[in-house]
Amino acid sequence: MSPAVTQESRDAVPESPIAKRILIGDPLASQNADEHLLPKRMALPIFASDALSSVAYAPQEMLMILLAGGLAFVAFAPWVAAAVVLLLAVVVLSYRQLIRAYPSGGGDYEVARTNLGEVPGVVVASALLVDYILTVAVSTASGVDNIISALPVLNSWRVEMAVGCVVLIIVVNLRGVREASRAFAIPTYVFIGSVAVMVVVGLVRTFLGAAPVASSAQYGMHAQSISQAAVILLVLRAFSSGCSALTGVEAVSNGVQAFRKPKIRNARATLALMGSIAGLMFAGLVTLALIAGVKYAENPCDLNGFDCKNLPQPSLMAQLSAATFGMNSIPFFIVQAATACVLLLAANTAFNGFPLLGSVLARDGYAPKALNTRGDRLVYSNGMILLGVAAIGVLVVYKANLSNLIQLYIIGVFVSFSLGQIGMIRHWIRGLRRLATLPAAAREQQLARRQLWSYRKGLAINSMGATMTVTVLIIVTITKFTHGAWLVFLAIPILAVLMMGVSRYYRDVEHEITIDDTLHFGSTGDVALILVNKLQKPVMKAMDYALAAKHEKTVAVHVAVTKEESNALHKAWQAHAVPIPLVTIESPFRSYAGPMIEFIKQYRAEHGPTVITVYLPQYIVGHWWEKILHNRRAKRIAQQLMLVHGVTITLVPWLLDSSELIYGRRSRPVLGQERAGRPFSPTARFGAARPPRPPQ
Repeated sequence: MSPAVTQESRDAVPESPIAKRILIGDPLASQNADEHLLPKRMALPIFASDALSSVAYAPQEMLMILLAGGLAFVAFAPWVAAAVVLLLAVVVLSYRQLIRAYPSGGGDYEVARTNLGEVPGVVVASALLVDYILTVAVSTASGVDNIISALPVLNSWRVEMAVGCVVLIIVVNLRGVREASRAFAIPTYVFIGSVAVMVVVGLVRTFLGAAPVASSAQYGMHAQSISQAAVILLVLRAFSSGCSALTGVEAVSNGVQAFRKPKIRNARATLALMGSIAGLMFAGLVTLALIAGVKYAENPCDLNGFDCKNLPQPSLMAQLSAATFGMNSIPFFIVQAATACVLLLAANTAFNGFPLLGSVLARDGYAPKALNTRGDRLVYSNGMILLGVAAIGVLVVYKANLSNLIQLYIIGVFVSFSLGQIGMIRHWIRGLRRLATLPAAAREQQLARRQLWSYRKGLAINSMGATMTVTVLIIVTITKFTHGAWLVFLAIPILAVLMMGVSRYYRDVEHEITIDDTLHFGSTGDVALILVNKLQKPVMKAMDYALAAKHEKTVAVHVAVTKEESNALHKAWQAHAVPIPLVTIESPFRSYAGPMIEFIKQYRAEHGPTVITVYLPQYIVGHWWEKILHNRRAKRIAQQLMLVHGVTITLVPWLLDSSELIYGRRSRPVLGQERAGRPFSPTARFGAARPPRPPQ
């Protein structure tokens, strides 16, 4: 009879290593998952930090591209910015429709896979995964860039700072969604407030006749003469760089299940709030930058009069805050600190989106199943670690250079935008066709009329979204392809092919292991083999387990590597009168698994398809260095024996005293008759009970 499960045993928290407990915290019970769902005020900094923070570098990148053609091209900036804000509004409206239709958290991937087929769905998933990795890299590089703008002395530590920030964000996210939302809420709201104050103060000063003037306003620009076709290309390239302000919009649709109930309404409200704030901030920063005369060059040496050899180029945010509040003033440092924090924390959007999408892909068989496993803190920790490692690799390769990384950015997100919107069009058309098949009387009912209006509205919004996102994708592809974006176009299909291969593998395995009523294994016997090297307590415990299982036959097997070991074992066997037959196998080449495998095959050849259980004693230790001192032979033998048909492996643990560090209890049992000096008896139960720990 199994022991009763008490409330105390259910609530017991498993022991974790001390370092893991300090960094991540104690494990959380699965039944407490609902307590860690997000209200709207906490969901905004978690899912919108990427979209909100991108307004810190999107205006900078847009102006940088326009200024490459000369100061006259700044006149295009208001129109380019207006096009970006319009596109943002359309995309937000489109994703509100997507959340309502597909609230399960699959986002564009689920929409494309359901409505367009398997291949488009996998392409969308690949594009999103690549974009999440680049989101972490770009956000971190931009955050470090703003830190260096305030403290230029740190410029030589750019890569190390970026890597350290990613590691810190990984640790914070591994502690759980609730802890991450608390850590990220204050910097996000401070950033929104500080930028709003800066824009308002700058506009008020302009209205009063004391407009802020950026430190770079005095510099001229080295510009090359370009043709009319190149002018159009330059404006389109500036627009594509400005569209980086749209990154992160899709994160809310991928994280609907993380919201508190009502999930759909809260997610749609958060998305609308995020879009409104991002659009206003983007427009305000572009306006203030044009008033202050901000100049930002891809190559700082193109700025006439700027000491590019000794000073790093200050970011657009640093120039605006210095022009508005004064260089090295308290508000200046508040804006810079908030900008740097929110840019670094913008990577958090990816640390929520990537693991959630990875879990959906693992559930559908396109990614390793480990990505669908929740860690101690109820988050998909494997996905977070994978994302962090990939982002660190990108940062190291590109030396955390924002201008180089930004060229790889937004390709993936607009691939997913486009295919997702096209999928939504098919979704609404399918719904309208279904309504059209209803009888006339049913179509006249109020519910049907409401559905018809809803489907038509969704079709109109998503058609506009598809048209604009496909257009932007074409523009982005043309303007960024030769500047490094070709790597993204190479990575997406490679990842898609790998995902299709994983899916094919899982399908093959599922087909192979599916139960078949005609399948019969035909086992006719049950034999236990205990591997014995020396007659010691771990071996006696393994014998005890084998005897307790009541196999038809129990045999001890010794693989004789040396004559001396074999003779010593036989003497000890006779001295203790062990009532189990001992078989010795010679091993002239000093291997253990090979002779055991030959012995098992010969036994099955003589006695038929017998089920053989091999018992292997194994030490459990508490210190990492003890693992080096023990040869771990049992695991190596087990790995080889598992390849033999008809063999099952039982590892019998023997807890050394140092294991107390792990389990918090003494490991060595009282051995009853053996400890009293009496011979071993088959009725002895080694390790069946443990003495209570003595008082401390």
